[in-house]
Formats: sequence, C-alpha cells, structure tokens
Amino acid sequence: MPEDSTSIDYVMEKASGPHLSGLRLDGLISSPSKSNNSSSPSPFRSGVPSFSLISDPAAPNQPFVIGVSGGTASGKTTVCDMIIQQLHDHRIVLVNQDSFYRGLTSEELERAQEYNFDHPDAFDTEQLLHCIDTLKSGQPYQIPIYDFKTHQRKSDAFRQVNACDVIILEGILVFHDSRVRDLMNMKIFVDTDADVRLARRIRRDTVERGRDVDSVLEQYAKFVKPAFDDFVLPSKKYADVIIPRGGDNHVAVDLIVQHIHTKLGQHDLCKIYPNLFVIQSTFQIRGMHTLIREKDISKHDFVFYSDRLIRLVVEHGLGHLPFTEKQVVTPTGSVYSGVDFCKKLCGVSIIRSGESMENALRACCKGIKIGKILIHREGDNGMQLIYEKLPSDISERHVLLLDPVLGTGNCASQAIELLIRKGVPESHIIFLNLISAPEGIHCVCKRFPLLKIVTSEIDQCLNEDFRVIPGLGEYGDRYFGTDE
Repeated sequence: MPEDSTSIDYVMEKASGPHLSGLRLDGLISSPSKSNNSSSPSPFRSGVPSFSLISDPAAPNQPFVIGVSGGTASGKTTVCDMIIQQLHDHRIVLVNQDSFYRGLTSEELERAQEYNFDHPDAFDTEQLLHCIDTLKSGQPYQIPIYDFKTHQRKSDAFRQVNACDVIILEGILVFHDSRVRDLMNMKIFVDTDADVRLARRIRRDTVERGRDVDSVLEQYAKFVKPAFDDFVLPSKKYADVIIPRGGDNHVAVDLIVQHIHTKLGQHDLCKIYPNLFVIQSTFQIRGMHTLIREKDISKHDFVFYSDRLIRLVVEHGLGHLPFTEKQVVTPTGSVYSGVDFCKKLCGVSIIRSGESMENALRACCKGIKIGKILIHREGDNGMQLIYEKLPSDISERHVLLLDPVLGTGNCASQAIELLIRKGVPESHIIFLNLISAPEGIHCVCKRFPLLKIVTSEIDQCLNEDFRVIPGLGEYGDRYFGTDE
C-alpha cells in the first residue's frame, strides 16, 4: 500500500471497484432460515399479517405521522429531538428506519465491506409498513434492535412502543417507497451541506460504531454518496417542508411544531381533506349537541338549541367567503380599515331538513336569496331529483348549500352536481351541516376537492340502515314536529 494510503484521494479512488447492492445475494428476500440467527425464528419477520395502508377513518385519535428524511448525518435526529421536546405534552413515538435493516446472511457477512447499506433493498420495508400501520391503529409494537457491529438484529431484545398521538418516522429513504409516503401526514426533508454531513458521519461511525476513518471514507465514496444522488436527493421533491441547516434552524422547527399543534387539535379527517372544516369545539357546543341528541328532549328545546348551533355553523361558513378591503369614517372622524362582505351570495337548502337552516342564514345575511332542491332518497344510492328552484343568476354567486346531516353523501353529491351543471364553480360552493358521517365526508371531499364542508361535529359511522351513529335521528321530523 502506498505511503499516502490514508489520504482521502486514495480512499476515494480505491472505492471505485465492484460492490454488492442491498439486494439479497440470491435475488430474493431471504427467509429467517437463511440468516445467522435462524435457529430461533424472528418474532419480527415471521407471520406478519396482511394489512391495509388506509386505516379506519372512524377510528378515534389516529396518530399524526411525520416523515423526516435527508442525507446521512444531515441532522435528522436532532430535528426529531427538537420536535419531541416541544411536543412534550403529547405521546410521541420515534421510529428509526435503521431499526429495520435486514440481518445479513452468512454469505453477506463474509463480504460485509462490499454490502450497500444505503440501498432501498437493505431495509425490510414490509415490516416497516406493518409497524406504522399497527401503531396508527392504536396497537403496541415491538421494534427490532439492529446491531451495527454484527450487522444482525438482536434476537433477545426489542423496543416496545405503545399507542401514541404522534409518530415520527426518521431515515434516509423513508420517502423512497410511495406506500410509506402515503402513511405520512407531514414530510420533512433536512437539507445540510455535503461536507458537513461527511464530517459528522466520520465522527459518528468512528465513535459510536467502532469503525476506522479509512473504512468510513471508503463506504462513503462507494455507497453513501451514490445512494444519496440516486435515491435520497430525488425524494426531496416529495417533502412538504425543507429545513436548511438542520437542527440549527430553530425558526423552521418552531413553525413546524406550531403546525403540528394545530393539526393535533383537528379531527383525523381534517388532516386528510384540507377542504373540511370543523368548528372549534367548546363546552357550550358540546352541551348543545348533548341536548339535541337526547331522544326525550321537547320539540321547543330541540328547535331552540338546533338554531343556536346552526347559527354558529352559518357564521363559520360565511368566514370562508371572499372579501374586499374597505375604509370607513367612524363617528369620531377617524378612518377605520376593514373589509366588505361578499355581495354575490345565495343559499340553497336540500328539502326538507335543509329548510331548518334557512332562518339562521337569513338572520346573518339580510335579504339573501334562497333556492331549493328536492331529492328523493331510498337507502344508500336510490336517489331521484324531484324538484329544483334556483336563482336565475346562481352561476354568478357563491352558494351556501344547506343540509343539517351529511350521511352517505350521495344526496349531497347529486345536489352539488346540479349546482355545477347550472354553472356554479365548484370552488364557490360551501356545504353547511350540523353533523357529518365519515363515509359522507369521504364521498363528497374526494369527489369535489375544491368545495368546502363546514360542520359542527363528525360522528362515528353509518349503521347497516345508513343512519348516522350516534346521530340525531330523523332531523326533519324532529325539527318540524312531524315525528309523532
């Protein structure tokens, strides 16, 4: 070996030879019987059940999933630690992609220096998916512990994690697989200068993983840098937020934490659909819902508290209308800079329950025009448009569509399609209701992503009779007194 063999140039040049990728030597995902610890079948790899990547929308308290990616030693762990510290009042689980390295086979161990640990095939992505899906369903999970010195998972140890509010998934390739990305509510890419990352990696691998500088540099030149260019950097385009300078960027981390706090206060479906808005719950709102959901409440009280809730929903919906800036002169002679309300506005009620919301709309918007749509519905999808009477210039107006209960969403979808056929832009429609079923929200929000839904509460589900549970019963009959 030449005298200058320890120089970076020599190590870099030496690393240009052939090497093994993260793909298994036999071209297949190895079974436990092919690994060194095959004497005791791994509890992590065997018998992994099939699972769905989309969790039950009606499941309560689904955790908020954050993906943190970036190059090696970019500061991902530091960013994760800062987020965890600022979210101290929530239950948080940190899942490292490194924990899901595949254990090397005996053949691969003999040539461990030639194995590419930065290739996507070096990770057990299927088990990572199972882990995240299990945690999202509220179940505990045993995360494997990978030994970087032996290149094997510890057979007698694991890390137990339990149900949580936030899941942080950290790793260089967590954005590479679309199935993993689809599980995330937020994707963060930590962007740090390549020289800084190399210096950090040398320090980390020599101190924490017992490697010498030459092997670290050789691995960096042969595997780490090419993998970054081929897999990590291209995945940057999937990030929602890019943090320059990593953990040194306190402003960026603070903004991210504020956003997470906001999302944690929302219903799970609001994290999926940006066009869904639930008015902020208070004890007053919960109390009024408690009253109108009580089956033995008097008709007078049912109407009174329903009207109060409807008024709140209408006011919230009006807040999503466009406005123009306007200045006025006050009685003191001063100038007040405010806003002017949207002039081109109308309401459309879906007969007959929707008519219960008309008084609240008229109380908020003096002289507003209100159209009507009657759709006969039977069961889940038996629908027929019976009657419609709409303002002649409705295509020029913003429309507040009124129906107190969003069930399957099929009736609402037909009403929305009618408005669109009449020339109303989808983005000009705001659908107001008191309660919504998750099934109806999925139906409407997926079909009409530009429309806005404003509701006061999201209920659990629909039953076999397509009734909202816990629901309000037959709202129109209860409101208009025809339930007897």
